[in-house]
Amino acid sequence: MELLALLGDFTVRSVALGAALVGVVAGALGSFALLRRQSLLGDTLSHAALPGITLGFLVAGSRALTPILLGALVSGALAALFVLLLTRATRLKDDAALGVALSLFFAVGTVLLTYVQRHAGAAQAGLDAFLFGQAAAVLPTDLTLIGGVGAVALLTLTLLWKEFKAVAFDPDFARSLGLPVLALEVVLTLLIAVAVVIGLQLVGVILMVALIVAPAAAARQWTRRLEGMVWLAAAFGAVSGVVGALASASVRGLATGPVIVLAASALVAASLLVAPERGLLWHAARSWGQRRALGSHRVLVDLLRLGQDHRDPAYASEQGMLDTYFGGPTGHVLRRLRRRGLVERVEHMPEEGAHWVLTPAGQSQARALQAPFGDREPSAGREGPGEAA
Repeated sequence: MELLALLGDFTVRSVALGAALVGVVAGALGSFALLRRQSLLGDTLSHAALPGITLGFLVAGSRALTPILLGALVSGALAALFVLLLTRATRLKDDAALGVALSLFFAVGTVLLTYVQRHAGAAQAGLDAFLFGQAAAVLPTDLTLIGGVGAVALLTLTLLWKEFKAVAFDPDFARSLGLPVLALEVVLTLLIAVAVVIGLQLVGVILMVALIVAPAAAARQWTRRLEGMVWLAAAFGAVSGVVGALASASVRGLATGPVIVLAASALVAASLLVAPERGLLWHAARSWGQRRALGSHRVLVDLLRLGQDHRDPAYASEQGMLDTYFGGPTGHVLRRLRRRGLVERVEHMPEEGAHWVLTPAGQSQARALQAPFGDREPSAGREGPGEAA
């Protein structure tokens, strides 16, 4: 009921829809920034938007969103071109060039913002809200602008999909095909700048980088294909935006932008933990299963070799001797093998302790395991299955 009440509020619906639109565009385009190892690019472009925000306000004389976002886009584009110039005309690496551009443009923006705040009547403009976002100020006209600009960006991504894919994975191969790699990199960077700019009012200059990187990083854990990654990143971005908007609306005074970022970060953490094949829990479970299997395989093979040494496939091996060979207890491994019907416990010289023999099925499996390695001595002194299983 509380959720329905929230959705019934016009402002909350507007903020949630705007956050979803920004999340879709940022997630889809952020995937290419992540694959190009330019995660810092979103941070650079978001900070570089600050001079454009202030200049847009000065030119328009008001806090209208269209001139401000246009100024931010121009400023971000100049920062992107500045980065390309530094990397191609100097010996600076990508990360150093991005750091230089971020510091320079953000410093210029801070100086301009200070000037604007001291200008007559500018104190009421609230431009500093763009630093951390001001979701409650989103209007229906703003949603139209965000949706239209985002749709153009996604349409461009769709039309140049194959070219962007080639440039992201192998620029040298794309160049050999005759593709204009530099021009495509510029266009792709400008599209990422668009994704940054349309999210400034909702998330802010400081935190917008998280919405560029986090959904793409989460999606990367779930798929190996670019198509699936882009779709998932867009979905994760939308979910982060809606969840963040609704969560912030349910608690009085809670800022929307940071909550959206926290929601996106939670998706990254969950993906890192539980994603199939790449998640930490999946790796831990696979490693545990492999250690169990290795312990079982070693016990089977050594029981077979002991039988071969005594020229008796049904030779009863004393458990204490097996423990000595492996340097650790083997009881739990033998019990697990007995439940699988591969070994049997036999009464043989009770005063010497428990004895075990291979069943026909166990002999067959042990021979299959032994075949790739040939005839060797039992694994004396190696890590025991008590540690490995």
